[in-house]
Amino acid sequence: MNAEELKERTKNFAHRCVKLALSLPKTQLGKHIAGQLIRCSTSVASNYRASCLAQSKSSFVAKISIVLEETDESSFWLEFIIDEKLLKRALVEPLLKEANELTAIFFASRKTAKSKV
Repeated sequence: MNAEELKERTKNFAHRCVKLALSLPKTQLGKHIAGQLIRCSTSVASNYRASCLAQSKSSFVAKISIVLEETDESSFWLEFIIDEKLLKRALVEPLLKEANELTAIFFASRKTAKSKV
C-alpha cells in the first residue's frame, strides 16, 4: 500500500467513524464518546497526511507516533461503545477491525523508520 492509498484509507476511516459517532444515543455518555471518537479518528487522517510531508526521518517518526496514538485511541472508543452496548456489535466491529489494522500498519511503519534514523 502506497502513501496515497493510505491517505485515502485513513480519510475513509475518519468518515466512517464520524457517521458511527453521529448515530450514538443522544445521552450524556453518547455525546461524550461521539466527540472523542470524532476527534481522534479525524486526527488519524489529518496527522497521517502531515507525516507524509515530514522534513526528516525523525520528524516522520514523531508525526507517525501521533497517528499511532490516535488510531489506538479510536480503537479504545470503539471497544467502549461495544462494552457499553451503545450500538449493535455488528455495526462497530468492522470499524474496530480497521482501527486495529491501521494501528498495526503505523506501528510497523514507525518501527521501520526508527531503525533508519
